[in-house]
Amino acid sequence: MVFASLLFLFIFLPLNLVLYYSSKNATWRNWVLIIFSLAFYGWGEPIWISLLILSSMVDWANALFIQKHRGTKWAKVGVVVTLVLNLSLLATFKYDVFLVENVNALLGTSFTAPGYALPIGISFYTFHTISYVVDVYRGDIKAQRNFPNFLMYVSLYSSLVAGPIIRYAHVATEIDSRKENLRDFSLGVSRFCIGLFKKVIIANVAAELVKKYMGDHSDPLTLTELASFSSMEAWFGLLMFAIQIYFDFSGYSDMAIGLGRMFGFHFRENFEYPYIAKSISEFWRRWHISLSSIFRDYVYIPLGGNKKHVYFNLLVVWFLTGMWHGASWNFIFWGLYFFIFIALEKAFLLKILEKVPSFVSHIYALAIIIPGWVIFYFTDTQMLFAYVTKLFSFSAGPGGNMDFINTLTSHLFWLVTAIVLCMPVYHKVMAWINKKTSRVTVFDTITVGFNVILIFLCVAQLVGKSYNPFIYFRF
Repeated sequence: MVFASLLFLFIFLPLNLVLYYSSKNATWRNWVLIIFSLAFYGWGEPIWISLLILSSMVDWANALFIQKHRGTKWAKVGVVVTLVLNLSLLATFKYDVFLVENVNALLGTSFTAPGYALPIGISFYTFHTISYVVDVYRGDIKAQRNFPNFLMYVSLYSSLVAGPIIRYAHVATEIDSRKENLRDFSLGVSRFCIGLFKKVIIANVAAELVKKYMGDHSDPLTLTELASFSSMEAWFGLLMFAIQIYFDFSGYSDMAIGLGRMFGFHFRENFEYPYIAKSISEFWRRWHISLSSIFRDYVYIPLGGNKKHVYFNLLVVWFLTGMWHGASWNFIFWGLYFFIFIALEKAFLLKILEKVPSFVSHIYALAIIIPGWVIFYFTDTQMLFAYVTKLFSFSAGPGGNMDFINTLTSHLFWLVTAIVLCMPVYHKVMAWINKKTSRVTVFDTITVGFNVILIFLCVAQLVGKSYNPFIYFRF
């Protein structure tokens, strides 16, 4: 099940809200969230619910064991058990084929990988539980003694299948004693509507154009089709993917944050307009913030951070960042691509960027970020190099550019809207409206009307279209 579906919008979510708010009892509300979260997760593949619960039970018990034996070698044993279990599960389900294929290529063997189906969201909830256990070991938080409450944290459907990665320390108080109120609920609804709009109206339209110029997993682009494109069409397809992945993932994060707010949770931001960044370092402080902070706090700093072996630490972090996104060499190349520029910025480039005009540093950042997405997109190495060659050949297609011009003309208003929304326009407009309206009720009325318009547009689009991919479900 996905958030951007009529089933979720008109049946699942309303029923969840009605049952949740039908009682003021905290235990009842937590169990409602647990049941709905497991139902949401198991909608497509119910067998993986057992894996989620089993992993949660082990990590819950390990955290209690660690807390009891803190300061002894047994506490370290508990951390090792959690790391081995969770990373082994992740390797088995996500990387088994990749690892076996590379071993066979390296050693000339002919091992066969099991090829298990990837449980949705395993990359996200693995980080949920590992960060929780490590925080308990460090003494940063107390272990949760109530297993249902811990299961609710791990399985909460708003962030389970595609993030953002929620740290237990950030919501510990709200897990045990939330204070829901109408203001939070209203803000949650508004945030959800914005995310839905970003996903359905912007990302889905971009996805159709990406499919046309770059192919997709169900209908991959062929070398023959690529040969018929001009460089301009290739660049346009890549720009569409840059738009798609941002609005798809940030839209999902907005919906997750909004849903959490409806139920009394205050999740932290996951995106802060990354395409306005003026360096690659700044881009990664704005993009997928929850993932970047995980690698910073649990890998980079423990390795030594900025104090020793800085570039080695960065190399490890960006290799792992690439690996986390998928079991394919292109993701590793993508991670190392960004490592190169972040290392250069740390060495000397950032000092230069601080001295040049802002528009120059912004152009520099986009000139690195957007071409980087082609590495992320193509898992087929041959197609990756062919597409890069097409981008930088600056050639016209065999059939001219008339089809591209027609496509661009018909999507011009949508494209301008998408580019404008990559900037913090909404927040500035809403702040201006709030300043100009003297009464809260006027502002709230405007907000409600705005939300209704967004919902109407999204529902109309969902009814009329069937192409509704979610990129990060694959990770």
